[in-house]
Amino acid sequence: MIGDLEAVARSFHTLWPEGSAAEHQAEAEAILRGTAPSSLPLVVFVATDGEDGELIGVIEVGLRSHADGCDMRYPVGFIEGWYVDPAHRGRGVGGALMHAAEDWAKAQGCREVASDTWVDHEPSQRAHEALGFEVVDTCVHFRKALS
Repeated sequence: MIGDLEAVARSFHTLWPEGSAAEHQAEAEAILRGTAPSSLPLVVFVATDGEDGELIGVIEVGLRSHADGCDMRYPVGFIEGWYVDPAHRGRGVGGALMHAAEDWAKAQGCREVASDTWVDHEPSQRAHEALGFEVVDTCVHFRKALS
């Protein structure tokens, strides 16, 4: 799967453009090599075009000790990132990726999977809801630097 490094890094950069290409490259490489800087497991699944093997989608899923709206007695599979190339959306690629992530989470002992998206990202919200996710909370995050 390390052969997918460049395409995975590009997908990460598309999802999170505030990070540099180099940062996404390093993160993707660590995850694909199984050395992600996390105390809990984190994996990436990819979808490729059957004709030419081009990467057309990616999902990053990890374990979390808890997630909003989930049973705190069990670990939770958390969808850290989910991307399908726009030309391949609406064809079941995203659903197949999500099912792979769910199967992985079940194998890790999870009873639930959680995810999040931006409050104004309606296509992502619709995709989650189409696959059976329910909204459990809406939140505005704050931070304050301490001197």
